[in-house]
Amino acid sequence: MAKKDASGATDSSKIWSVFSLVSALGAAAVAKKGLNASWKTATRKPPPENPADPDVQLREAVAWAVFSGAFVGLARMLAQRRAASYYARSTGRLPPGLGKDGK
Repeated sequence: MAKKDASGATDSSKIWSVFSLVSALGAAAVAKKGLNASWKTATRKPPPENPADPDVQLREAVAWAVFSGAFVGLARMLAQRRAASYYARSTGRLPPGLGKDGK
């Protein structure tokens, strides 16, 4: 049986939380590099540093927000799925909260 700490969290849920966070942060960093390169290739100019800046055209700001949000979200989801798969292979069960019953 998994050991619980004073807060009631199990060791495996703590391990999964750290593992999930690290994979999501890594994916976001890699996605940002890919995103910037893709934007430069597609538009032939650097991505807007601050899309909220009134000097950035609204069309460009909206395109950047949609493109970056979708790209980073997809990268994080894929990284977390891969991390969950690794966790499941290592422990023989899905990470806490990813089962069909939410456990």
